[in-house]
Amino acid sequence: MKRLRWPRRLPIDPYILLLLGTVGLAALLPARGTGADVASGASTAAIAFLFFLYGARLSTREAMDGLRHWRLHVTVLACTFVVFPLLGLASRGLVPVFLTDPLYQGLLFLTLVPSTIQSSIAFTSIARGNVPAAICAGSFSSLVGIVVTPLLAAALLGGGGGGFSADSVVKIVLQLLVPFVAGQVLRRWIGGFVARHKRVLGLVDRGSILLVVYTAFSEGMVQGVWHQVSPVRLAGLLAVEAVLLAVMLLLTWYGAKALRFGREDRIAIQFAGSKKSLAAGLPMASVLFGAQASLAVLPLMLFHQMQLMVCAVIAKRRSQDPEAVASEQSEQSEQSEQAGQPGQPEEAGASGKPAAPARTRVGTGRR
Repeated sequence: MKRLRWPRRLPIDPYILLLLGTVGLAALLPARGTGADVASGASTAAIAFLFFLYGARLSTREAMDGLRHWRLHVTVLACTFVVFPLLGLASRGLVPVFLTDPLYQGLLFLTLVPSTIQSSIAFTSIARGNVPAAICAGSFSSLVGIVVTPLLAAALLGGGGGGFSADSVVKIVLQLLVPFVAGQVLRRWIGGFVARHKRVLGLVDRGSILLVVYTAFSEGMVQGVWHQVSPVRLAGLLAVEAVLLAVMLLLTWYGAKALRFGREDRIAIQFAGSKKSLAAGLPMASVLFGAQASLAVLPLMLFHQMQLMVCAVIAKRRSQDPEAVASEQSEQSEQSEQAGQPGQPEEAGASGKPAAPARTRVGTGRR
């Protein structure tokens, strides 16, 4: 077997650098008084607009078509909202040796967040997996997470998570689910505009998240929550998250294999079922945790960058699997045969003999 090679350039997302810069700005110039009220109001409006755009982008027809592969989507949802939270609850035993209680609350919240969409699709494509399944799985996870994540947070974190109550759940529904549904309803009229201006609206998405981060960390600086974190605790948090990611990557790959999924489906399950969405988690944390949101989102921000780096290595390795190479060669051979003229003799190989027939494609993702 080939050795796993570390990439020459680590996939450090530039957006992570912007997030870190926003955290630094909040540390140096936190919003106070009237400025904090303005930032909080703008953050609330930005979150609602962000989920409105999510609703306007998601194609209802594509979502319905994706339901045909229900076994894969159920597997991804089970990994995201069942296996992950169970591992998060198990990490309670690491307090206070590796984690403080606030960091554990943030780690547990991390395990309740829905899966990503963009990076799951990108890594599935690189690894030559089932890209349509990754698109639907990420979309379903985000949609389900709008309702399931706050309910799980209220049940598992309780009063220690920053004021969870029925009012918090209602606030999540009004701020996230209602704008999402409004986007779906208006998609018929604005869907084309959203599709044509995807890049510009993407900047709006990311700008909204930066505003949420600045507001949350400004409030944390004013409340003095950063005095609760030490470098040793941060190192412990990174170690715990590395183990969490490794366990989920192994479970999603070999678990999908035990469930008799094909190679392409296993790739989609691994990347969609082992990752967490920073874009969905940050707005929810700002609503649910209040002044403690800065510590609550710290584990999620660290895990997000870690998953990008590790999954980039895995995706590159998967793209070099013999099955993937054989599948690509088979596709190219089929396309060449279809483009050729009928009745044309087969090309001879290097030995002068007719070329061998194209191999049957493997790893179609179906059983």
